[in-house]
Amino acid sequence: MRSSRLKSIGLALAGSFLALGTTATAVPSATAATAATGAMATSRAKPMTTTSYPNSMDALGDSMTRAFNTDCPSAWTDCPANSWSTGTNSAVNSYYLRLRSLNPAIDGNNFNDAISGDKMFDLQRQASSAVLRNAGLVTILMGNNDACGGASGAMTSVSDFKSQFTAALNTLATQAPNTQVRVASLPDAYQLWTLFHNDPAAVNAWQTYNECNALLLNPTSTAQADVDRRAAFRQREIDYNTVLGQVCAQYTNCRYDGGANFNVTFTTGDVSTDDYFHPSTAGQAALAASEWSTNGF
Repeated sequence: MRSSRLKSIGLALAGSFLALGTTATAVPSATAATAATGAMATSRAKPMTTTSYPNSMDALGDSMTRAFNTDCPSAWTDCPANSWSTGTNSAVNSYYLRLRSLNPAIDGNNFNDAISGDKMFDLQRQASSAVLRNAGLVTILMGNNDACGGASGAMTSVSDFKSQFTAALNTLATQAPNTQVRVASLPDAYQLWTLFHNDPAAVNAWQTYNECNALLLNPTSTAQADVDRRAAFRQREIDYNTVLGQVCAQYTNCRYDGGANFNVTFTTGDVSTDDYFHPSTAGQAALAASEWSTNGF
């Protein structure tokens, strides 16, 4: 009698374990390894966790996320296939492609609502587009144009940047509360000046197109006013990144990369030679690798 009862309990437990094996979510490898060794659970062991993958994603941001001037068939165009976030070019190995390898259900559901030239003020409108798409995941890389200031070089204040970013996250949190949000830090654009200020082709491009005068005006000058302006630009990017992390931390479904993009070291090959400002295809690949390693699944 007792033997039969134990046998029944054993079969029930076996059935429970089989049922766990059919779930659609992924069990972290560390948990699987522990189970394989037969290690006994203790009262202090952490509960089993699972990963839920989104079936769609939307990229929000500016020309960097639109992959502007990334070895495109013609210069001065967007090439979203090369985007670090939602691109389909295997040479970039975007966030989307890495996620698709884990969750094939996301295939074809990679949207890009970033707009070249947009600033943080525009992010709330882009967030509304992501809500309409019912995106399961949203990536955000925004603020380069706020720091650069265009031809005028006038940077967005840190307080305005913060309120505008908060408004965008509020839109996502209230209208799409189940959407996961991944926020990327601004790359350290000061590296552009470091890499190319002695390159005549780059200097000519910067002086012709005036894309980031807060950093790249008078690129060969060593006058104190120009040195100070470049330093102020870099500090403003650091301040923006601080805001991105602080505001994101206030929302349950938001995760910041901890400054990973800012810490990426770029080479000359990572920068487009059309304008010596935007990332090349290789630069997009570097951003994709950075974001996935710190802010992926």
